[in-house]
Amino acid sequence: MPHYRWLIIGAGMTGDSAVKGIREVDATSPIGLIGAEPSPPYNRPPLSKGLWKDQHLEQIWRDTPQVGVDLHLGCRVIQLDKTGKSVVDDRGTVFTFEKLLLATGGAPRHLPFDTTGNRIIYYRTVEDYRRLRALVGTGQRFAVIGGGFIGSEIAAALTLNGKHVVMLFPEAGIGARVFPAPLATMLNAYYHEKGVEVLVGEVVTDLRMRGEQTILTTQGGREITADGVVAGVGIQPNDELASAAGLPTDNGILVDELLRAGHPDIYAAGDVARFFNPALGMRLRVEHEDNANTMGHAAGRNMAGQAAPYHHLPFFYSDLFDLGYEAVGDLDSRLVTVEDWKAPFREGVVYYLKDGRVRGVLLWNVWGQVDNARALIAQPGPFRPEDLTGRLPA
Repeated sequence: MPHYRWLIIGAGMTGDSAVKGIREVDATSPIGLIGAEPSPPYNRPPLSKGLWKDQHLEQIWRDTPQVGVDLHLGCRVIQLDKTGKSVVDDRGTVFTFEKLLLATGGAPRHLPFDTTGNRIIYYRTVEDYRRLRALVGTGQRFAVIGGGFIGSEIAAALTLNGKHVVMLFPEAGIGARVFPAPLATMLNAYYHEKGVEVLVGEVVTDLRMRGEQTILTTQGGREITADGVVAGVGIQPNDELASAAGLPTDNGILVDELLRAGHPDIYAAGDVARFFNPALGMRLRVEHEDNANTMGHAAGRNMAGQAAPYHHLPFFYSDLFDLGYEAVGDLDSRLVTVEDWKAPFREGVVYYLKDGRVRGVLLWNVWGQVDNARALIAQPGPFRPEDLTGRLPA
């Protein structure tokens, strides 16, 4: 029965960052890291970015094994006893701990008509990358379901690798849930110019196989034949383990400002954790790299006794062909938006407002302004649209 002073469930970026945080405070005590994937921790963003350009697979791996941690990979924790301070994995191994971090991340949502489960790549892991890369080696035509973060990046990546891509989603524009309507509509045309076949307002309702190809049927009656299908339709937080153990959950694991999950010796961080952010005055659950790294590191240090409130407001970023952006805060296209363009749709800042307060900032081909955007979100306002013109210079 392995016993660890520090036990971490989840061997992703958050888990790795937590190990580093612990080691800054405690250089010697045993750390156990349990991961469902067979791979050790790696950087996830290159899966839809750099690996399709000039980055090599060996460059994504983190140095977790070198910092003094026992890796238990390819196994999934199925039971947590918070009173007895133990967990059981799917091999029957019992681990005991003094303090525990739940960095269980999230699982991709699957489409209801996908009954076989093996024709669509729900893109998230390095194994998904390897599978898609193999298909790219033999196929020419690919379908991407979803116009959000993953869908827009994968569609661009496949197109840049010389493949014909059909991109389809129910919204009116690429990134429509995040970007204001004019920008989302522009992206439809921009992707079309780059060679992507963009089908807006289309919902896939069925699929069938014809040899090695997949044929998708849409609600509008279209049939799309593809050598490979990728779906990016969001994730669900892996909070079932916490919920079954009686820890507080609500679309993720609820944590306090020290990242404790309803128990003095159990913490949560990363994609699965919902935390209160003072600048926005609301709980967030953030599924991006900055939060995984920063929150994991904070959780590790807090577990090891260097307790500090987690008040960080994470940012995220993306590359879309020749366009790129960084974003901070609550980017919801249903909010009031103020667009301040230096060059329309090419360079500028979009502000998201509610009740006169800035809730989010989109930096479109504008760099070096993330900290200033955070400071603006923390201000009480109220702001008028004219107050924001030129506020964050491009």
